[in-house]
Amino acid sequence: MAEGGSGDMDDAGDCSGARYNDWSDDDNDDDDSNESRTIVWYPPWARIGTEAGTRARARARARANRARQAVQKRASPNSNDTVLSPQELQKVLCLVEMSEKPYILEAALIALGNNAAYAFNRDIIRDLGGLPVVAKILNTRDPIVKEKALIVLNNLSVNTENQRRLQIYMSQVCDDTVTSRLNSSVQLAGLRLLTNMTVTNEYQHILANSISDFFRLFSAGNEETKLQVLKLLLNLAENPAMPRELLRAQVPASLGSLFDKKENQEVILKLLIIFEHINNNFKWEENEPTQNQFGEGSLFFFLKEFQVCADKVLGIESHHDFLVKAEVEKFMAKLAEHMFPKNQE
Repeated sequence: MAEGGSGDMDDAGDCSGARYNDWSDDDNDDDDSNESRTIVWYPPWARIGTEAGTRARARARARANRARQAVQKRASPNSNDTVLSPQELQKVLCLVEMSEKPYILEAALIALGNNAAYAFNRDIIRDLGGLPVVAKILNTRDPIVKEKALIVLNNLSVNTENQRRLQIYMSQVCDDTVTSRLNSSVQLAGLRLLTNMTVTNEYQHILANSISDFFRLFSAGNEETKLQVLKLLLNLAENPAMPRELLRAQVPASLGSLFDKKENQEVILKLLIIFEHINNNFKWEENEPTQNQFGEGSLFFFLKEFQVCADKVLGIESHHDFLVKAEVEKFMAKLAEHMFPKNQE
């Protein structure tokens, strides 16, 4: 299962999953390396290359650093430890709920995100009412603050009960993700959250009408975006209840060209794995009478005509990657067996 582990929940109600934290606190708050890793909101007039802009950017960095220290101090006056107690987490949540300043919100959300990476804190933040407080920040127009909110929710989502409560925000996150600037940090953070929310099969149906958008992002995005979309699609493809939704999705005409050029091997192989899961889970013979329900331009028609892609890849000059050629040939044989059983007689 992609992103977030195998989907198995442990005794504490958590499932193993990758953590997406932007910041790891060091003992020295004044360390320049910490400051350089912090994403800072700059005012519009802080233009790079001007003396006034340099001064404005320096003030913005100092203000963001002071905000971070203030959040830590207000939460835990007598400790530099980044793991906060329930009382300290409550103070940080109050800052998130009440503050309208982007640099305060950013610092508070980073503190929450770091603490949400610990299993025992996920329950505490939920019990303190933190899920709707953080989810409300998704309505902000500030991309840096929105990204931080998505990171917090992503860390919190690696928990059964939290997933149950966060499902109501999946449609909003999905809409924001597919309409965000292509390859942006907000888009990637949204894809990571949706991937973690689909580690189990329970809430995947919420994304059924957005699968076409995910294929569009896959086709247009850079390598990082492609790989993140593939992790999400792999979660859906592994669910035996989802192949029909995947097959009816509209896919860009450029999808087939991925096999013509020297695309990243990992991207092509993961895409073939997704196709294999769909092919294995869809009962082709039982659904043959309803195959006219799939429109032209759908993934169903793409797979039906996949022989064209296969011929190009398997051609002597079309692709130099032996592993890709071998996997395409293997998949084509399986597809022909399931999709065209009469041709095998």
